[in-house]
Amino acid sequence: MHVARIRGSHVDRQGRRRDYESRYLRRSYRDGGKVKHETLANLSGLPEQAVDAIEAALKGTPLVPAGQAVAITSSLPHGHVAAVHAMAARLGLPALLGPAGRQRDLALALVISRVAAPASKLSTASWWADVTLGADLGVAGASTDEIYAAMDWLVRRQDGIEAELAARHLAPEPNPARMALFDLSSSWLEGSRCPLAARGYSRDGKKGKLQIEYGLLTDPEGRPVAVRVLPGNTGDPAAFTGIVQVVRERFGLAAMIMVGDRGMITSARIAALNQQEDGTARPDPYGWITALRAPAIRKLMADDGPLQLSLFDQQDLAEITSPDFPGERLVACRNPVLAADRARKREDLLAATEKLLAPLIARVRAGRLAGAAAIGIEVGKVISTYKTGKHFTVTITDTSLTVERQQDRIDAEAALDGFYVLRTPVPADQLDAPAVAAAYKNLKYVERDFRHIKSDDLDLRPVFHRLEERVRAHVLICMLACYLTWHLRRAWAPLTFTDQNPPVPGNPVAPARRSAAAQAKASRQRDTAGRPYRSFRGLLEHLATLARNQVRFTGTAVTVPMLTEPTSTQREAFDLIGTPIPLTLK
Repeated sequence: MHVARIRGSHVDRQGRRRDYESRYLRRSYRDGGKVKHETLANLSGLPEQAVDAIEAALKGTPLVPAGQAVAITSSLPHGHVAAVHAMAARLGLPALLGPAGRQRDLALALVISRVAAPASKLSTASWWADVTLGADLGVAGASTDEIYAAMDWLVRRQDGIEAELAARHLAPEPNPARMALFDLSSSWLEGSRCPLAARGYSRDGKKGKLQIEYGLLTDPEGRPVAVRVLPGNTGDPAAFTGIVQVVRERFGLAAMIMVGDRGMITSARIAALNQQEDGTARPDPYGWITALRAPAIRKLMADDGPLQLSLFDQQDLAEITSPDFPGERLVACRNPVLAADRARKREDLLAATEKLLAPLIARVRAGRLAGAAAIGIEVGKVISTYKTGKHFTVTITDTSLTVERQQDRIDAEAALDGFYVLRTPVPADQLDAPAVAAAYKNLKYVERDFRHIKSDDLDLRPVFHRLEERVRAHVLICMLACYLTWHLRRAWAPLTFTDQNPPVPGNPVAPARRSAAAQAKASRQRDTAGRPYRSFRGLLEHLATLARNQVRFTGTAVTVPMLTEPTSTQREAFDLIGTPIPLTLK
């Protein structure tokens, strides 16, 4: 017996052609040397699946219940590590790290893990066995000693890695402006035996904790190029001197323009920037862009100085000169939005301080608090809360307490609200005044990278390593992961809340604005296909649901790797980084 499928067609009364298929259960037999067919049943009314099952049974194919046809022997998250690995391969990161081998695979796995699921090294090592990264890179089951050896191997190659990144992004061809951004940040350590650990100004607000400092060098768009780890009590100017030496001598870049904030590029550092050891001028002078501190700005405004409010009646930016800064251009900027915000904040803090002091004044008047020393101790606790003590005059006796605002000092500070003055030796034909302001404001990209490294994406802090080289390796891994993240965020902008095309402000002093498309994203929350927009971390978590399953079919002993059916978002995420969804990483 067999199933016969007969296809036919006919034309209906409206002239439309209609195709159909008839299905019959037939028995074939010979009669006098001829093969004849006997129809046993008309199966055309049965569902297609039922006819297929009858046909398979007649052919001798064993039929099993759907739930028993296959067995999934294992299932590992795959999509997130596959996407990060694909971007790393596209950027040439494996070759950048060093020659192929066990240590490079471990180092690459550490960088990819820092992007996909940042955690301590011990947690990362156990996590490798739970995702396809461990099996595909051969790092599952790696020992702690192997991981530490890979970190030591990586940090020894740091100079070569950073030199290659500098050639990609800071050399004259990719960076015709010859500009580099540099800033310094800090993170606290757990433990007390690291040689780099020291007490210093904590940018994390962790008072009493030992810390390290690290300076990040980027191109004008914020791509990380190099990082330097320094003792926790290192000042900004010393860090700037060190990075200039790296850029000039190790990277071999001449005539660069270094951009740094007002606390980093000081007058002393400027004087030494282009001097050789014998005191003579360097043949390849570096330019720089930085800002003046408040006392210097106040001096420019005093006694009919070159900086007057009338300059900003019709504009927010003006170029001035001063004999105090020979050979330099001064670009004065006034941001009215920032001025209003600072004035409001100052008044709020002053009012909050007065509110805290009111109960103390009442206690003194009522005689419940007496003695100049006791009153002074209580006032000291309160008046430092909002750091506004410099704006108050406090008079204390054994039986009285009076607090008055120093209005003249408040007014002097308010006169500087919204003002900042940039200084640079770069000639105007190379960089006009608006370009100077835009270059300085690009330091926001380094601040953004610090946010990604420290908390948003890569979780650098706190640092648990004890040995100096391990701390340097940890920060280097985070910098390389930030380099990957920079490119992934840009590629995945259509799927996230990232502004794909931020508008270029006509006025470089004006606050940055999001594009209408980005505002629409935030408002609608979903794209035109109804898919939700996600954060960068949320998109990685969604990609992690794309799993690789090991499937064993009934009656066989071998397993076959198969991916789960990807969602449209997962497909587009891989399309945006220019690669098909891979079954394996290597």
